[in-house]
Amino acid sequence: MTISPPGLDLPRLQTFFDTRVPEATGPIRAELLSGGRSNLTYRLTDGNIRWVLRRPPLGGLTPSAHDIGREYRIVEALQGSGLPVARSVALCEDVDVIGAPFGIVSYVEGTVIRTQEDLAGYGQHEVDAAAYALVDVLTALHAVPYEQVGLGRFGKPQGYLGRQVRRWYDQWRQVASRQLADVDRLYERLRDATPPESGASIVHGDLRIDNVIFDAADVSVVRAVVDWEMATLGDPLADLGLHLVYRDPLFEPVVGGSAASVSDRMPGASALADRYATASGRDLNQLSFYLALGYFKSAVIAEGIHARHASGVTVGEGFGSAGSAVPALAAAGLTAISGRSAVQ
Repeated sequence: MTISPPGLDLPRLQTFFDTRVPEATGPIRAELLSGGRSNLTYRLTDGNIRWVLRRPPLGGLTPSAHDIGREYRIVEALQGSGLPVARSVALCEDVDVIGAPFGIVSYVEGTVIRTQEDLAGYGQHEVDAAAYALVDVLTALHAVPYEQVGLGRFGKPQGYLGRQVRRWYDQWRQVASRQLADVDRLYERLRDATPPESGASIVHGDLRIDNVIFDAADVSVVRAVVDWEMATLGDPLADLGLHLVYRDPLFEPVVGGSAASVSDRMPGASALADRYATASGRDLNQLSFYLALGYFKSAVIAEGIHARHASGVTVGEGFGSAGSAVPALAAAGLTAISGRSAVQ
């Protein structure tokens, strides 16, 4: 008897595959690849073909941050755009099938660099190449003509920054397990200093090194960008600001320690920002605001992970440290928006 991993009902999923995934030719088996911090990710196989299934986390407290339908639809829209993404296979928004909506895409062969131990197997030239390839993919994403690929109604770019500030503060009030004055102060500073949008593009909303699949033989090549659950249309510099925050060692406890993105072998945030500015031609004069917004968002996400872990509904390991990062991330956001910190 095949045992269903946490969050899946394999008999019901098998019925779905029998009717919606004609390429499947045998019984479906599944294993959990990652879970708890974001949408749960499973590898599926019928013994011949492999797929990836994504569903919301168990006990999720921030539903807008785990929208499977949005995640699937953007991957579907980007088919043929030139941006590296998995092949879209099927979307199920009927919660009666496995207890939650889910999306299925093709399994992409390659390498995922998650930890500093993963980086240890690469020379410095390869580490630099991987980091810059990620920035180049971010630049390419922001250049995709979103209306032409059918995403003109995917979001509302106008007023995006103000909505982000309000939305993440609303999320904070949903998940907060304690009072933190710095979070409230950071919200107020962001609210009062929100600049006009720098432009409009597809934004990934969570692009860090462990959210891409590199070519196994050449880490300067990105085979697929994954984890699109926070994607929308908005200000592209918000993507950049968050990407640079992921480079800060303060973020390390959020992903359970030893995160590749914070390794001192990775190019510094200043070098990454320069790479983006040169490739995109965008003005980074207001970067301090976008960094502060990135710290704010990261603090709220960390508190959400902490709340789910404290409630006993996380799946996997490495969640106990997330809560400790929240005060430091909020304080860093205040420093950034005050203009007292420079990108290093």
